[in-house]
Amino acid sequence: MQVPADLSNPLRDISPEKHVLIAGPTASGKSALALEIAAAQGGVIVNADASQVYDCWRIITARPSRAEEAQAPHLLYGHIGAHDTYSTGHWLREVTALLGSGQRLIITGGTGLYFAALTQGLAEIPQTPSEIRAKGDDMPLSALLAALDGETLARIDTQNRARAQRAWEVQTATGKGLAAWQDATGPAALPLAACHPIVFDVEKDWLNARIAKRFDMMIDQGALAEAEAVRPHYAPNLPAHRAIGVPELMAYLDGQITLEAAKEQAVIATRRFAKRQRTWMRNKMADWQKLSP
Repeated sequence: MQVPADLSNPLRDISPEKHVLIAGPTASGKSALALEIAAAQGGVIVNADASQVYDCWRIITARPSRAEEAQAPHLLYGHIGAHDTYSTGHWLREVTALLGSGQRLIITGGTGLYFAALTQGLAEIPQTPSEIRAKGDDMPLSALLAALDGETLARIDTQNRARAQRAWEVQTATGKGLAAWQDATGPAALPLAACHPIVFDVEKDWLNARIAKRFDMMIDQGALAEAEAVRPHYAPNLPAHRAIGVPELMAYLDGQITLEAAKEQAVIATRRFAKRQRTWMRNKMADWQKLSP
């Protein structure tokens, strides 16, 4: 396990010849570090956040601003429609194509499964039929989890509905559990030895304060207007519309709760999500370079 690095000198050990991976929980500062590396060494910043691929959100999912995008090339941000199917496999195929383009990639985000697929390989699971996905959309989380095999259940984040539904869809469509498919993975597109992997290892209190501050900033920057624009087409079952903060702001816009209650609920949900991210990354990314503020 590597010793935590000093954030004041994040470029000290990074070779400009290698691709860079930057993982971390939400609000930890990943995008800022990616921009710093791109400015100092060059490279294309590539999104590895499952919520930031959708074109309906910028502010609510904390996508890089237009000013930030002007500082360096950014790819795979906001390029998928809310009603389009998108999975870890789709993302991996897009990144694999970029790896073959000759560009130096700075891949940053908080979706651990994306990084695992990139550095460890991903099973070629058949596409889920639309009728099975539609059935899963209508099932409660408890029913989805109850149908899973034990090995798959032990591997997934059981609080993440999207992951649970994906596992249920795979098992229902193929007759084989997601864990079994994962055990039959192909070679990694980018092994850790061929890149510079960095993970933000942050303390809970520090991160919780940043999460609360950031949501206030989102409101000031126009998150309500962003939610209002999507409201006529809002569909809670869509993965794109499950982004943290969206259900809470929709409830406010529908007059069900106050804005203060929406903010409080969104901050709580974000902190819970960040806790799961931190736990996952500490368990799964023990051999990555750690950055601690």
